[in-house]
Order: sequence, then C-alpha cells, then structure tokens
Amino acid sequence: MTWSAAARGLHQPDNTAFTQQRLPAWQPLLSAGIALPLFFCAGLAFLGLGLGLYYSSNAIQELEHDYTGDAGAGSCAACAAQGQGRAPPPPCSCAWHFTLPELFPGPVYLYYELTGFYQNNRRYGVSRDDAQLSGLPGALRRPANECAPYQFSGGLPVAPCGAVANSLFNDTFSLWHQRRPGAPYVEVPLDRAAIAWWTDYHVKFRNPPLVNGSLALAFRGTAPPPNWRRPVYELSPDPNNTGFVNQDFVVWMRTAALPTFRKLYARIRQGNYSAGLPSGAYRVDIAYNYPVRAFGGHKLLVFSNISWMGGKNPFLGIAYLVVGSLCIVVGFVMLAVYIRFQDQDDDDNDDE
Repeated sequence: MTWSAAARGLHQPDNTAFTQQRLPAWQPLLSAGIALPLFFCAGLAFLGLGLGLYYSSNAIQELEHDYTGDAGAGSCAACAAQGQGRAPPPPCSCAWHFTLPELFPGPVYLYYELTGFYQNNRRYGVSRDDAQLSGLPGALRRPANECAPYQFSGGLPVAPCGAVANSLFNDTFSLWHQRRPGAPYVEVPLDRAAIAWWTDYHVKFRNPPLVNGSLALAFRGTAPPPNWRRPVYELSPDPNNTGFVNQDFVVWMRTAALPTFRKLYARIRQGNYSAGLPSGAYRVDIAYNYPVRAFGGHKLLVFSNISWMGGKNPFLGIAYLVVGSLCIVVGFVMLAVYIRFQDQDDDDNDDE
C-alpha cells in the first residue's frame, strides 16, 4: 500500500527557510592563522588577569586567631573545658590580646570562622521553614515537617524551627584599644548594621505582623529552639534588628557550601578607626558560648581588609595563571605541529 501525494503532504513541514533549514549561517573554518593567535591572545589575557588577581589578593592583610581553647592554647581553654559535653554550655568569657606595630589599613572587616562544620549537609540544609521565616502567621504556628526534630518543643511550635536556626552561632565579641602602655583601654566601635545580604534582609526574611504593636505578642504561643537561651524576639534591643530580621540570624541562615567558612560579624569604619586600626595594643573580649569540640571543629577570629576584587582569595588568581599558561603551551604545541606538517607539505609539492 502506498501513500498518496496528498497524504504525504500533510506530514511535510512548510516550505520556508526556517523549517527547511535554509537560513543564512556562518560556518567558520579555523585555520592556523586564526586559531594560533586566539590561543596566544587568550593566554596572555588570562596571565595578565591572573597576575593582577594574585598580587591583589596577596596585598590583603589578615590577622587571625584560633580561640577554640585547646589545652594550653590561651585563656579560652578553661571555657572550652567547662562547656565540654554540656548543651547549651554555661556562659563563659575569655580574651585575646594582640599588638599592631603599624596601621592595619581599612576598611577592616571582622569575621568569625568555623572549621569542620558541614552546613552543606542536605538534611541540615533543608531543616528550615522559609514560609515561617517570611513572617506568614499560619506557618509560624504550623512549622514545616522538614524542621523535625526541631519542629515542636513542649507542645508549642518552635520559632524559628529547624536545625539551621537551632545551631545559630552565638559567641559575641568586643574590641578594645590601648594607644600606649599604661593608658586605659578604649572600646573600638563595631558597626553591626547591614552585614547581611540586601536580598536576604529586605526580601526573604520578615517578622510576623505585630500584635497590639508588640513583637513579643506576635510570637506568643511559640517556643525558642532548644539550644537558644532567649526567644527570637529578644535577640536585640533594636526593634529593627530583632526577630527574624536580626542581622546575625540572617547571616547565619545563609548556609555555607564548604565545611570551613567565614561569616561577617562587624565592620570597623567609624570614628578614629575609619582609616583602619592604628598601632597599639588590642584586646578582644569573647563571650564563649558556641561549642565546637564535640564535632572536632575550630573557631577563629579574623581581621581582614579588602581590595577591588573583594576578600583574600589566592585560588582565583592561580586558576587564571594556570589556564593562561595552558593556553600558551597549547599554542606553541599547535604552532610546532603546524610548522612541521607545513614543511612536509611544501616538500611533497616540490617533489610533484
């Protein structure tokens, strides 16, 4: 049985340039005269950019201190031993003393760093309720199942629920400066405002509607996470920085991709310290609350400044240098192959 011409025509695409694939097209034929300059130019561009990134990263100054409190490692050792095996650990304080021989140029950023903490664990990362964090009253009373086992506490819904919120970093720091020996210590102002991502603070996180003008009444009938010492609406006395929009809380809730990570704690850019940290003796008072020895982690304080490329990151510059070098090497290999076979073709033509 054969198809008729009319039946075949029903299944044929329209006779247009698009359906019949007759549109104009450019199909470049890469010759040695085109490919080799591309490799060399790309290699030189990557090398130049890599050198700029690498030297800019090396110019960034950092000062870090591990205050985990390993045995014999400073005044925080007693706090670490006191809180071992107790959750939450009892309040404790310690101090870190250091001296700057010259100006530490600003702007200066203060970070805390954790090691061995896998915020990228899938079960941990999904243990949150974004609807609750966006301030929806219904989600506040009915946390998502993903928050279990930190979904309910004592029959009350946990707010904020989930493992991410329950593990909120709660060490606090204050910085003091002694300009000359014998002089009193003066507190260095730490700017804690606007340390979270703008989209997180203004879009993703919202407090529930106030009840009679009170945020505490809005959270009435909820319980704080088990590891918290106070409810979420008491995270800060500033009404614009408490509840789900607390800057420290918002920073923590943006989970890290690697087990070693830093999170911004404060900027130092006010008063006499706008140009950086002057020379002199310094003391960091630490409220030691966060346990890390149970999972073999470490806690560090990091002072750092930045450059046009951001924070210290030598890997990016090294990556560009490696790729640029590979482009140059491949270009020379292709050039050698081209010259060899070009000479062979010329000899064959002469023989003919």
